[in-house]
Amino acid sequence: MMSLVRTIAFALAAVVCCFVAPGAAFCQDDELLEEQAWEEPTDEGALLFGDIPSVFSASKYDQKVTEAPSLVSIVTASEIRRYGYRTLADILQALGGIYVGYDCNYHYLGMRGFLRPGDYNTRVLLLVDGHKTNDGLYDTAAIGTEFLLDVDMIERVEVVRGPSSSLYGANAFFGVINVITKRGRNFDGFELSGAGGSQLTYKGRGTYGKRFSSGVEALVSASYYGSDGADSLHFKEFDTGPGTGVVTGLDGDKAARLFGSASYRDVTFEGGFVTRDKEIPTAPWGFVFGDPRAGMVDTAYFADLRYETSLDTTTSLTARIGYHGYVFEGDYPFDFSEDGVEPPVVVNRDEAWGDTISAETFVRRVLWESNTAIVGLQYVENFRLLQKNFYVGTPVGPDGPMGTQLDDDRDTHLYAAFIQDEWRIFSFLVLNAGARYDHWSTFGGSFSPRVALVASPLDSTSIKLMYGQAFRAPNAYEMYYHDGPLTAKPNPDLGPETIETEEVAIEQRFGDTVRASLSGYHYFINDLITQIEDPGDGLLQFANLDEVEAWGTEAELEARWKGVEARVAYALQKAEHATEGHELANSPRHMPKGGVSVPLWKDKVFLSAEALYLSSRKTLDDLATPGAAGPRFSRAVPSLSELIEEPGPRSAPAFLLLNTTLYAQNVLLDGLQMSAGVYNLLDSTYVHPGAEEHEQDVIQQDGRLFRIKLTWAF
Repeated sequence: MMSLVRTIAFALAAVVCCFVAPGAAFCQDDELLEEQAWEEPTDEGALLFGDIPSVFSASKYDQKVTEAPSLVSIVTASEIRRYGYRTLADILQALGGIYVGYDCNYHYLGMRGFLRPGDYNTRVLLLVDGHKTNDGLYDTAAIGTEFLLDVDMIERVEVVRGPSSSLYGANAFFGVINVITKRGRNFDGFELSGAGGSQLTYKGRGTYGKRFSSGVEALVSASYYGSDGADSLHFKEFDTGPGTGVVTGLDGDKAARLFGSASYRDVTFEGGFVTRDKEIPTAPWGFVFGDPRAGMVDTAYFADLRYETSLDTTTSLTARIGYHGYVFEGDYPFDFSEDGVEPPVVVNRDEAWGDTISAETFVRRVLWESNTAIVGLQYVENFRLLQKNFYVGTPVGPDGPMGTQLDDDRDTHLYAAFIQDEWRIFSFLVLNAGARYDHWSTFGGSFSPRVALVASPLDSTSIKLMYGQAFRAPNAYEMYYHDGPLTAKPNPDLGPETIETEEVAIEQRFGDTVRASLSGYHYFINDLITQIEDPGDGLLQFANLDEVEAWGTEAELEARWKGVEARVAYALQKAEHATEGHELANSPRHMPKGGVSVPLWKDKVFLSAEALYLSSRKTLDDLATPGAAGPRFSRAVPSLSELIEEPGPRSAPAFLLLNTTLYAQNVLLDGLQMSAGVYNLLDSTYVHPGAEEHEQDVIQQDGRLFRIKLTWAF
């Protein structure tokens, strides 16, 4: 409790100091520039590359993407509408070097050839307007239907590649994703939206937003999503005879969201809530296959108060205090009929609560004409990290009643200080260097530097040389979770994992219509936290075991001309265990993808299509011969018929997805938007690798789906 009081006191002191700081004043010019930056163009087909876009997330202040100390991708609200993206996962998987997996429960994010089966996106920092959404208990970055925001509330998504712990601390391992929300002025009234499609999927949303003459700006939005999921799913691993191995009506998904924001002059408040209920058809962790009681409920909520001001013409200050909460509940039916337990099938339940409060303040100052520095402090208090595991109804076994297996309540905290300096050595050469020191109550200190040299020999050319280190602290789930003799055991001796990355990139503009980038990178991960199965007792446990080394190159080409927008990306990567030399599971070697959006009629009707390709990936079962330890270094990829029909060691074969969307605005009625999308247009049969908890080595994905959506603003 005292640490929580210290956190609140620290944050309030920072905010008060901001308000009473000598010389603090509201800068009308800054407000005007901000307003212009948030306004959307009236003609969506008029966008060109003549003006270099700015990015905030790379350095915690606006700078040109060509001068940012990292490679940056930006997805706008216009692209989200045109391509018919349904979730944040849809948005991210369209970008070069990024891929997404799905196991009929959660979506998993891979970057630069790295996506460990069973990892809950812990190595990517996910922000909403700068507020960290990775929960304090599992470190999860939620990108599926459990994400905090409805995609219609997204103004743009900034993806900063490469380690960013020098500014953001833990989780900024492979990059930072900052989701920037819309504001009241983007709506200027009411907006209603409804959508429906395959698998009895539906969604409804109501939003009100406005900027008032007093200067107050407000927005509130609520939405509800539901889907029955696949009618039936067949998993060969559970076949015991003809007609078995099939589950029917157990893939449902429901989510409710609420989001609001209000701002006046230099102060902004935001808050959000989501609760998502998902049925689990795959029977992981040894559940009873086909039992309708298996399911998980994820609930997350946050509040964030931010103060930003210009102290004078050369200095700006930001202070914020935030709260993030997360609640989890999972029901797992297990069969104890052979153990003499009554009743023979018993529901084991996980319950977890994670509550975090954080305070941060930083100052940005132009020291002289060619030098800008940022200095900041942060304090984070995870004041409740509570995990419980118990049997529902207290069944009785041969040794007596079966009760609580886990009741673990902890709190942790960290202090951090960071600094970054941008020095324009010459008109064409910028040096950006920074570092951050974090001190955790669980394992001590961690130092994270980053440096980038950006040269612009021509106005249209940028060459970047980048180096950075990042870390991820082990979370409470990895260190302390266990459920008795069922599936998992703890490892309180876990330490942090670290990454070291070198990268070179060239960004080139060709006139006002074409932008291209080419990068090459190498990274090395030490003490990778990996989930393994202990052969002695068959339980899963996290351990600092692996070292990973990877090389890769990423190329992107974007073009915009007379309303036509096109993009092509290709990633070539190789990620492998440094000591054993074999490639990582769930790591594709090749990832080409592209998209094109064409105006069919003025700036009112657009046809958009995208293609996503992933080469074959090793699965966990493909890395170890049955009955023997150690990796299998070579294996032919099976045919798709072999993959579906025969369970056992295999690789997930390559696949191609095609999606297309027809989008119209202001055609039948001013303020009316309509879209019709078809996903997996070719009805491709494809799979994603399963994790350690799955009996399935691969998990089959949805075939062709469609969605129709209407949005009316008034």
